[in-house]
Amino acid sequence: MTALRVANLALLVLYPVAWFAPLMRAGLLPLFGMSEISVISGLQSLWGSDVALALLVTFFALLAPYLKTAGLALVQFGLLDMRTLPALQMLGKLAMADVFLIAIYVTVAKGIGVGRIETAWGLWLFTGCILASIVIGHLTPRSLARAA
Repeated sequence: MTALRVANLALLVLYPVAWFAPLMRAGLLPLFGMSEISVISGLQSLWGSDVALALLVTFFALLAPYLKTAGLALVQFGLLDMRTLPALQMLGKLAMADVFLIAIYVTVAKGIGVGRIETAWGLWLFTGCILASIVIGHLTPRSLARAA
């Protein structure tokens, strides 16, 4: 159980790092420099152009994974009832939607062929955080049952 707690608490630090890390590098033409896009810089652009989409992405990329991780930590330390685990699991799955949304953007942009897009280490970090959170959420009920 200690390893799950440490891993889950590490996610509380890694998520903000992933939000500011470059998800991709995009450029209009190969001759020009590539600009880095992070979750936060993407959200800043969305707030100026499409508030509804910005709210949706904010929920999927920031709130859902962080609330799930914080809630899971509370369950692991006995401060929140285990009956909340199904709701927390759902938050983790909703957070995965943001990773799919980014993948669709990359696929569409590459398919159009106007510019150039390269994935960056932040996309892998963000995806890893989401997947680790899902695994930790899956293993926590078993670990708590064994500890009881």
